[in-house]
Amino acid sequence: MEFISKRGIELPPSPIRKLAPFADDAIKRKIEVLHLNIGQPDILSPVESIQSLANYSEKLVKYSPSNGNLSLRESIATYFQKNNLQVDSSDIIVTNGGSEAIIMSFFAITNPGDEIIIPEPFYSNYFSFAHITGVKIVPVTCTIETNFILPEISEIEKKVSPKTKGILICNPNNPTGVVYSKEQIEELIEIAIKRNIVILADEVYRDFIYDKLTHYSLLNWDTKEIQERVIIIDSFSKKFSLCGIRVGFLITKNKAILQTCLRFAQARLSPPSIGQYMAEEALKTSNEYFIKVNNEYSERRDILMSEMSQIENLKIGRPSGAFYALIGLPIKNAENFCEFLLKDFSLNNKTIMLAPAEGFYINKHLGKSQVRIAYVLNKDKIIEASKILKEALKEYRE
Repeated sequence: MEFISKRGIELPPSPIRKLAPFADDAIKRKIEVLHLNIGQPDILSPVESIQSLANYSEKLVKYSPSNGNLSLRESIATYFQKNNLQVDSSDIIVTNGGSEAIIMSFFAITNPGDEIIIPEPFYSNYFSFAHITGVKIVPVTCTIETNFILPEISEIEKKVSPKTKGILICNPNNPTGVVYSKEQIEELIEIAIKRNIVILADEVYRDFIYDKLTHYSLLNWDTKEIQERVIIIDSFSKKFSLCGIRVGFLITKNKAILQTCLRFAQARLSPPSIGQYMAEEALKTSNEYFIKVNNEYSERRDILMSEMSQIENLKIGRPSGAFYALIGLPIKNAENFCEFLLKDFSLNNKTIMLAPAEGFYINKHLGKSQVRIAYVLNKDKIIEASKILKEALKEYRE
């Protein structure tokens, strides 16, 4: 008897994690695998956050309020205020990672069959969030030839239909590293106001900006007309290297959206109590931590770009933020190549794990020859991984 639901069968597997069994087999064969497939930073978490566990004095780990501890929400608001962004603790709901914040937002503003416009390629789990909530993703295709910048605003507006409820952007972008300009965001705001839809901004990587660029949050536009249609998604996972505490949050000044999200938050009871405790301590981290981390990722980006430029026939999207790059390989099927790296190839008893980029596109004829590289390993390992990629491409046969 078949017990699996249609929903479960159709839920797409993660393109980031689907090759994990091959990596496990490689490790069993004593092959060292350099993991460039997933955004798990090797940067140490703030010492304040880790040491806070030793000082945890509660005798009982209780539920927190459904919207998160007030002290944490006040600390988050202060963090934004220090960046000249006006946020109040009452505008915030703490969530189980940024993922839950997106799911709650989708549930709050859409009915099954409604549409959300998203520039592609995009974070692959958006597929899963849309599938769970019954949302249809409408892609706006960006290309590696133009370094994944947004197309003309008229092309985006053509995607708006009576079923469109919002536009979702990731800024800086995962998987491309694109940072949206002030002018591009203003054009999206213009569409949102004109067509009466919401803008969701996934700003998880807002602290990682390079080349002296400025990050423009949707919170920078503080008029009521704009803020009534804005939802911000953020997380402690990347900015503090605290992926495992599973604490994120959403911000909106639209009280109807906020109260709707709160009802979904109440249905799942509360976000992680210990995670919130660690998150609050992390917010006490000095600004020097962010400067050091930002400089480290910028240097890794530069080394990766330099190493990749020495490999023939590669197309490289140059990232300006986050810690990902999409690279076009001189092959037909990147997923087969990624399997080859783990099953059949090693250099000095080492190989690399990459994320096939096809899983970041709605249009499945796109991205077949591309991979996403997460430059979350130290500079020496990035150089080593680049050499492995170069030699593997020489040996690989379609």
